[in-house]
Amino acid sequence: MAEYKPPRSASWRFDPKSKAPYRMSRSGLELFVKCPNCFYIDKRLGVGPPPIPSFTLNSAVDHLLKKEFDIHRAKETTHPLLEKYGVDAKPVKHEKLEVWRNTFKGISTLHKKTNIEFYGGIDDLWINSKGEYVVVDYKATSKEGKVSLDGFWQQAYKRQLEIYQWILRQSGFKVSDLGYFVYCNGKKDLEAFDGKLEFDIDLIEHKGDSSWVEPALIGAKECLMQDKIPAPSEDCELCRFKQAIKNTESQGENNNIKDKKTAQESSSSNPKKYVPAQLL
Repeated sequence: MAEYKPPRSASWRFDPKSKAPYRMSRSGLELFVKCPNCFYIDKRLGVGPPPIPSFTLNSAVDHLLKKEFDIHRAKETTHPLLEKYGVDAKPVKHEKLEVWRNTFKGISTLHKKTNIEFYGGIDDLWINSKGEYVVVDYKATSKEGKVSLDGFWQQAYKRQLEIYQWILRQSGFKVSDLGYFVYCNGKKDLEAFDGKLEFDIDLIEHKGDSSWVEPALIGAKECLMQDKIPAPSEDCELCRFKQAIKNTESQGENNNIKDKKTAQESSSSNPKKYVPAQLL
């Protein structure tokens, strides 16, 4: 788990007086969508949320999937998973693909209306027979039943894919509305572990609608420009946690005050009697 080191560096924090483009990641916009309060405190004030443990097993799955699809990319062949699902696409070659896959570099575009350099690191990119790029994201989990895009967390996955589609289009590429999730679901019904994990792998199609991205970017910029911290989001777990702490501390202070008052009242109503020293 990463060490928590607040506050953020000066280069991280948004300066409303600066004329230079502000670099913001895909996850930054996702934070704004979920909670403007946490977004402002992180990007403007420089106090980020506590880090979460790295999902190293998921990262291993991502890494191996990239290697697997890269084999077909080099040979310019169609992956068996795409053949199984009848998908008209194959892994595409591009000289900048490794940069676009890099979490800290990614593919970026300058949104002139907000002066935000917006970027994100993709997992993979395919191309169909129309010459359209197809955005692909790898996901790994272990749950009962078939995986789908219907759950709470999966809504953020959809936005993630739509952001990548939007950035690619802003960068001048022809992009298909259809994107895909290579979803790996770890099996738990096997007789033994035997030093390996086995997965059911599904290819889930998502028709992206990135029309929300630009309004969200404009909203994020307006949020950063104001001097007042936005109200907490009702759905934000971190904000609810912070409020619960405040409520508990306030209740504890009230209880302490009541305890002291009760003790004082008890002392005044039952004064200690004077006992001569010689009787002690």
